[in-house]
Amino acid sequence: MAPAQSTPTDALAARILDALPQTQCTRCGYPDCAAYAQAIASEEAPINQCPPGGAQGIARLAAITGAPVAPLNPDFGLEGPRSLAFIDEDWCIGCTLCIEACPTDAIFGTNKRMHGVVEAFCTGCELCLPVCPVDCIVLEPASPASNGKAAPTGWDAWSAAQADLARQRYATAQSRRIAMHNAKKEAKARQAQAKLADLAAYSRISDSEALARKKAFIEAAMARARERKR
Repeated sequence: MAPAQSTPTDALAARILDALPQTQCTRCGYPDCAAYAQAIASEEAPINQCPPGGAQGIARLAAITGAPVAPLNPDFGLEGPRSLAFIDEDWCIGCTLCIEACPTDAIFGTNKRMHGVVEAFCTGCELCLPVCPVDCIVLEPASPASNGKAAPTGWDAWSAAQADLARQRYATAQSRRIAMHNAKKEAKARQAQAKLADLAAYSRISDSEALARKKAFIEAAMARARERKR
């Protein structure tokens, strides 16, 4: 099969994606920065829905797309200082839900063991907060105000190097999760095939003709599932 041809919209989406902060926070209303970039390039979304990028981010997107600069839409959040997640070890129950929610694999730990956050990898996306059943995760400013100056916001609080790192870690995390999902599906398929091969041992049906009909029915259903997958 020939590879899909790149379109002008795809090229524009790639440029837009390069200008986004890569926090993968979903506050723009899309599942990740790439999806928002594609929506902007396809003229399905305006350029003012990214709170982490702030006003400077909107200006960057305006320069790329030619769209007029507009204030950040408050429906998607407000521009503010970048935050880091911290886990209170006295309350953490080791449920791993925050690990699954983190888009950049910044949270480490195992089941029923206390978790921790690698600060350098945390984007402040806040996706770990709503999934924590014991509310043991707090946010603290990454760069607090000092010397009478307000804490930096938007791109003033975030660098291109940090965005690149977050983007790389998100891609790696996505690949790992897809691989794990596929591995689980394949394991279940192997298990199903093993049971099908010895259906009599896993069925209450003792009649050979009824077992044959059941086996044929299951094989047909599995074939349809494989066809849908293709």
